[in-house]
Amino acid sequence: MYRAIFLQFGAALITALGAGAIVGTRGLVSVGIAAVAALLPNLLFAIRLSMVNQRPGASYAANFFLGEFLKIAATIGILAIAIKGYPEMHWPSLLIGLAVVLHAGFLAFWKKS
Repeated sequence: MYRAIFLQFGAALITALGAGAIVGTRGLVSVGIAAVAALLPNLLFAIRLSMVNQRPGASYAANFFLGEFLKIAATIGILAIAIKGYPEMHWPSLLIGLAVVLHAGFLAFWKKS
């Protein structure tokens, strides 16, 4: 789980630098907002699943689905707050950053060591 988060962070960093070089500060900040909106809930979800996995008798499936729902709600909430709080948002950078960060986690399953 944590490998996927590290890969997402790396993808966010590369995408933010690229957007900053192409669009400027607005692009860099927009990708940064997308990265925070995706990474923070994913990190909290991974920590929660790690804690549940170590508890005897805990329903892993129920915690997984509840955590996944909360993760999606938190991502939407963070994006909503960011959109209101940063009116200079560069929308293409935000959407590309969000797509890259969310899809980068799949590389962790593709590249197993």
